[in-house]
Amino acid sequence: MSEELKYLNLMKNVLSNGIKRIDRTNTGTLSLFGQSFRLNVSNSFPLLTTKKIYWKGVVEELLFFISGKTDTKILEDKNVNIWKGNTSREFLDKRKLFNYKEGEYGPNYGYNWRYFGKKYILINENSINDDKGIDQLNEAINLIKTDPFSRRILVSAWNPKVLDEIPLPSCHYCYQFYVDDDKLSILVNMRSCDIFLGLPFNIASYSLLLYMIAHITNKQPYEIIFMLGDAHIYLNHIDQCNEQLLRDMRDFPKLSFNRIITNIDDFKYEDIKLENYNPHSIIKADMAI
Repeated sequence: MSEELKYLNLMKNVLSNGIKRIDRTNTGTLSLFGQSFRLNVSNSFPLLTTKKIYWKGVVEELLFFISGKTDTKILEDKNVNIWKGNTSREFLDKRKLFNYKEGEYGPNYGYNWRYFGKKYILINENSINDDKGIDQLNEAINLIKTDPFSRRILVSAWNPKVLDEIPLPSCHYCYQFYVDDDKLSILVNMRSCDIFLGLPFNIASYSLLLYMIAHITNKQPYEIIFMLGDAHIYLNHIDQCNEQLLRDMRDFPKLSFNRIITNIDDFKYEDIKLENYNPHSIIKADMAI
């Protein structure tokens, strides 16, 4: 089976069998619980071809997560506006985060990857906090190198203690690595999965993370597995899904790096080389906020 077809079959299943549910955004969804799929990424990079994926956004957001920073204006300055809706003044105020500046997303994703448990200091404060927290990402990398059979090569973005400090708590909340000789795989857990807009982006982002960590640990990227809690299609995305399902699949692109890198913090946008990406045109849809 084509790797892209696995994603499209998930979409078909939710369209055909999903249960109508009200959601936080009041948009409405078709939803199934507990879906999963796995993609072999050893010979190609799973950037969907049945619609064009926003590659610059994928790369810049992942580099932002890896940095552990919390000011999404850093992305906006690069003309990547994917977090703008969920860190707007209106959205922050709705979450009662009146002391956050616009663009601030709090102790979320990358902050938890790099500083788990560290007390969060607002961007506009000058407080000093000597507690470094736990750098889960580097600990996982070190385990891949030194204890590859460990069952604890895991990074969590879900900290129940600080959920009230986060505008949008992590949808992809945990990932785990598995080493088999020279092959490296990743298992990604999601509590909430927007199949049309979000999931293609997540597939590309975590595949890129897998490639990056395989590169610095001298492994080969092998498989990415997704475990989805509430897997849903928003009701205002149904027409777009049906359009995508009519399109033929094309070959996935290839991904490589332009130089040898040994530290996860040293990757830059220009280091990442994507070749032979020939997708169909973009299919526009509104993000539910």
